[in-house]
Amino acid sequence: MSEFTEMMRAVEQGDRDTAEKLLPLVYDELRKLAVAYLAKEQSAHARQATSLVHEAYLRLVRNDGEWNGEGHFFGAAALAIRRILVENARTRRSLKRGGNVVRLELEDVNPTSPPEPMEDLIALDEALNRLSTVNRQATELVQLLYFSGLTLDQSAEVMGMSPRSADRLWAYAKAWLRREMRSNFENS
Repeated sequence: MSEFTEMMRAVEQGDRDTAEKLLPLVYDELRKLAVAYLAKEQSAHARQATSLVHEAYLRLVRNDGEWNGEGHFFGAAALAIRRILVENARTRRSLKRGGNVVRLELEDVNPTSPPEPMEDLIALDEALNRLSTVNRQATELVQLLYFSGLTLDQSAEVMGMSPRSADRLWAYAKAWLRREMRSNFENS
């Protein structure tokens, strides 16, 4: 059993000292995940990588699930980051806070170029929830690739599959999500 796994088991059993020692070990990796994802997000995103890492870490150490090593932990981290960002997107989109209004800083506006299309994180989350009822493994792969910033080879290793199988599953998941999100967009 790796030192990481032993530490995670101690944290699961409520060992606060170990939880404090674990954060520095995983902090840099979690921060890379957060920075990578926030870089993809629109500039109006109110989240900072540091607060996202801390909130994701708190959710992970409060989780009652068992960690079967680093791969499982970082897969769960990707899911925690996804949930936090979706919650924030829903809050930003609520009518109480201005609905669908997109706030831009003046220096972020370039009047000579058309605006870039913004991805809809809530629509992606809803599509991923539907995909999980059809193919949980595809959903896990998308979360690892999109929310944790792992490469396809790293994701395949975490999931215990060959890179070729992961590549086929990724192609399937992308096509499924693209179709699902397009049909929901056309129906709304």
